[in-house]
Order: sequence, then structure tokens, then C-alpha cells
Amino acid sequence: MDLQTTIYVFVGLSFALYIGIAVWARAGSTSEFYAAGGSVHPITNGMATAADWMSAASFISMAGLISNMGYGGALFLMGWTGGYVLLAMLLAPYLRKFGKFTVPQFIGDRFYSKGASTIAVVCLLIASLTYIIGQMTGVGIAFARFLGVSSDTGIYVGMAIVFAYAVFGGMKGITYTQVAQYIVLILAFTVPAIFISLALTGNVLPQIGLGGDYRGTDMTLLAKLDSVVTDLGFGKYTTSVPGSTLNMFMYTLSLMIGTAGLPHVIMRFFTVPSVKDARLSAGWALVFIAILYTTAPAVGAMAKLNLHATVNTAVKAGGDLFAPEASIKADSQPDWMNRWEKTGLLKWTDKNGDGRIQYYNDKTKDKGVLDKAAAAGWKGNELMVNPDIIVLANPEIALLPNWVIGLVAAGGLAAALSTAAGLLMAISSAVSHDLVKSVFNPDISEKKELLAGKISMAVAIVVAGYLGLNPPGFAAGTVALAFGIAASSLFPAIMMGIFSKKMNKEGAMAGMLAGLFFTLFYVFAHKGIFFIKGTEYPDLIGGANSFFGITPEAIGAVGAAVNFLVAFLVDKVTAPPPAHIQAMVEAVRIPRGSKLVGGAH
Repeated sequence: MDLQTTIYVFVGLSFALYIGIAVWARAGSTSEFYAAGGSVHPITNGMATAADWMSAASFISMAGLISNMGYGGALFLMGWTGGYVLLAMLLAPYLRKFGKFTVPQFIGDRFYSKGASTIAVVCLLIASLTYIIGQMTGVGIAFARFLGVSSDTGIYVGMAIVFAYAVFGGMKGITYTQVAQYIVLILAFTVPAIFISLALTGNVLPQIGLGGDYRGTDMTLLAKLDSVVTDLGFGKYTTSVPGSTLNMFMYTLSLMIGTAGLPHVIMRFFTVPSVKDARLSAGWALVFIAILYTTAPAVGAMAKLNLHATVNTAVKAGGDLFAPEASIKADSQPDWMNRWEKTGLLKWTDKNGDGRIQYYNDKTKDKGVLDKAAAAGWKGNELMVNPDIIVLANPEIALLPNWVIGLVAAGGLAAALSTAAGLLMAISSAVSHDLVKSVFNPDISEKKELLAGKISMAVAIVVAGYLGLNPPGFAAGTVALAFGIAASSLFPAIMMGIFSKKMNKEGAMAGMLAGLFFTLFYVFAHKGIFFIKGTEYPDLIGGANSFFGITPEAIGAVGAAVNFLVAFLVDKVTAPPPAHIQAMVEAVRIPRGSKLVGGAH
């Protein structure tokens, strides 16, 4: 079977599976639509949570970012994984005990205010819509390469698939579809990694292969990679950190608390029967997530070495990387480069007219590298590789069998579609349950509320598709922005709602608005006004990264600090919460069956 047919078979079978599950598990009530009836098994929910959380950013982009950034890419591993642990330990069990469907509903009831709930809905919509742009873009990239259609067509097809199983199935259908998507995506990520680890190091486990010896040499794989990239003018793979240490810390922290505040992940813990099951499902999800997250550094490193070995042929032979014959001929480049070149995500230009593709860092300050390049007749780096293709192209670079490439295609789409469905569910419930029912029409019947949920889901899919087709200038290429918005607006409100019984509605609302506006202003000042591409206004804030060198992607942590500060200042000058609210907060935090300090039951 040829490659294209194999890809069609794998992707087609996976889509048929998702739609079949949605038909089998379609929601018949609001409880099933919003929370899968609260009856999902902890292991099942753990697997669905892992698929929901491991988005196109995790599957497609993360290993590529690590491959591109080296050691500095570890901030994504630490931030996203640490955020999940924070969510599992500090938030999920208490939110499940509170017994509400959604994050805005929790905030509205805890802070005894429809205004607080409405602000939370606005924050949720901004964060979720920003995040979903990346998922739809991932769908477009995968379709463009693997199905031979334009990225726009790929987004339309993705919208149709999500519509088929999310609108009719609700959270119940999404949950069991995400279980299938997790199995597909984890196999798609780990199987190629095992093949490549065996080929490069002789180790079956990529995690061990990363620290193992590079086959045929007395060097470790990482030492070999360090040697290659530094010889070509790139930073040392195992130690390079982009930007300042402070920015790396704030970036990691922003990802961490942003992850803990993502509403579509939090919603998953409302689908289990009890608080104990919420804790168990959090533990299982961490196990399922760890499989991919411990494999990603190996995938990034091995893919980078294979890429250099493909373009700079002297890598394999251990010869002079700057010799005239050290690079691949342009007319003999492998098929995978020709296929990816059509997507526009891999490009090359023969700047010196020698008929070869040179790949080195012409922006390096290392005079020795520049002198060697000049002596060899090179006139600049001739290859551009988008980091987003690293995982998807990895099995092709390593010349793995067609069925592995087909599996990776299905996995990339599964990762993007699973998170897109979760985000759409969060958007739908926020509109139908937290606005229509809680604010505008409290007496709406369950049947009409269910219809409103499905209509809002359909509208959200159309909006998500539009944003995927026409990404706003400020959000293009910045996966971390959604995390920064969640970090600066929702996370502090949830934390204070659980752990501060004295926090009142005025403080919570002021804090959410202050954190959100601070973060959005800093981002817009760098990235441009909403929906205007290519504009930059760093002069509004005194220069690019003017706040202690912190980049827009890392500013969410500062926004969270602003949120907390404003909330506590406003709380000090306004009336405390009613006694019954304070008692409710204490009841949520105290384990069932325990005694209070004073001895009362």
C-alpha cells in the first residue's frame, strides 16, 4: 500500500471511530451534556483528561520547541506538567466537592454574585477562544501535509468532525471519544520514538536512549548533538537558555498557573461520582500524561540530530561540516523534504548557487564559525524549518514504514481535535448554563437548556473555525497566550474562592478585571491591536519586553500577582462575605467525617 493510501486509511478509520462513539454515547440530559452524568470511572476520566489536556501544542509543537530551543524548551515541560500537579492537588478535589458543572458557576456561587460569574465567563471565553486558534491551526497543518489539501480545507473538515461528535454527544460523547483519541495519539507519539531510539542508540525506551551512546561512536547521543550544533554555530543543546533567567522562571510560572486555571481541564473533574474519584482520576491522568511528556525530550533531540544528518551529510561520517561536499544536493533531497516543502513549513533557498542546501546559524557571534562558512563559500543559512513539523515529519526523516507515518497523521489530528472538543464544551457550557440559564432565563426548561447548549456549541465551532482561518495578529504563533490569560484572571479567583473565606465579591471581581486587562494590554502593546496583523506598539510601554525583560508570553504570572494584590486591597475596604458563604468555604475544604478544631462535628 502506498503512503498516501495508508494515511487515508488510518485517518479515515480514526474519524469513523470517533463518530461511532459519539452516536453510541450521545447526551440525553443537561447532566450528561455538561458533566457526562457524573458517572465516569476514574481511569476512564484520567485517560480522557490526558487527551483533553495534551493538545496540538503538546503533541505537535512541544517536541519541536524543545528540538529548536534545546535545554530552554524544558520550561514547557516544567510549566505544563507542574500546572497539572497544582490543579490535581489544590483545585480539582475541592471544586468537585463544591458540586457545580462549570468554573463560572463556582465563581458566581462562591462570590454570591451574577456579576462575578459573568466576568468569569468573559475571561473563560477569551482564554478558550485564544487557545482554540492553535488547535485549529494544528488541524490545518496536519491535513495540509497528510491529506494533500489546503490548510483551510483541513480546518473545514476538522470543524465537521468535531461538530459530529461534540454537538450531539456533549461531555458524555466527548469523554469516550477522548479515550479513543488518547490511545491513538499516545501510540502515534511513542511508536516512532521507539523505532528511532533503537536506530540511534540501540535502546528500546526513548527515555533511556536520550542518555545513551550514539550508535557506532564512543559519544553519548547528547554529546554528539552538542558537537554538531555548536560546530554549526547554534547554541549548546544541553545548556542553551533563550532570554534571561527571570523570563524563563516567569514563563514557566505563567504556564503552570495558567494550566491550573484552564476551564476545559477543570471541567473534567466534574464528571466523576465523588471527590475520591476526582483524586484518583487526577493521579491516573498524570500517569497517562507522563508517557508522552517523558518521551518528548528524546523525540526533540533525536529529530534534531536526524535532521542535521539528513542535510549536513558529514554528521554521519564524522567529517568536516563545512566541506563543500558536506551538505545534501538540492536535486537529491529526500522525498519527505519535497512533501513538506509544499506546505510552506519547510523552505530552502540556494543563496550561493552551488546546488546544495547549507543549514547553519548565520546569526551566530562565533567568528570561527562565520570564517569557516565564508571560506566554504556559504552566504547565509539556506534552510528554514518550522518547529511545528518536527513531530509530524519525524518518522519520515527517519525513513520509517508507511504505517507509522499514517499512525502519526491520525495522532496529530486526534491531539488537536480532542482539545478543541474540550474547549468548545467549556465555551458552550459557559454560554448556555452560566449566561442563558443563570443570568438571562433562570426558569428555562432542561430541554430548552440542552438545545441552547447544542446551539452555542455549533456557533462556537463556527467562530473557532473562523479564527483558525483568520488568526488574529496578536495571537499568531503564541501558544502561551491562552495560559497567560487563564493565569491572570481565573486561577487567582479560584484559589481565593477555595482558600480564603474572607475574600468577598468586590475583591474577586476587581482582581479578575485588573489581572485580565494588565495582561491583555502588555500583550497588545507588543503584538498589535486585535485582528490587525503585523503591528507592534512596544513604545506604549517604554520598549519591547520593558517590564524587567519579561516577554508577552510570560507576563501572565505578573498579571496573576496584580490580580491577587488588587483583590486583597479591595477586600480590605469593602464588606466581608456573608456568614453562610464563609461557612460554605470551610465545609468545602474540610474532609468529610473530620472534626473542627473546636471539637464540633
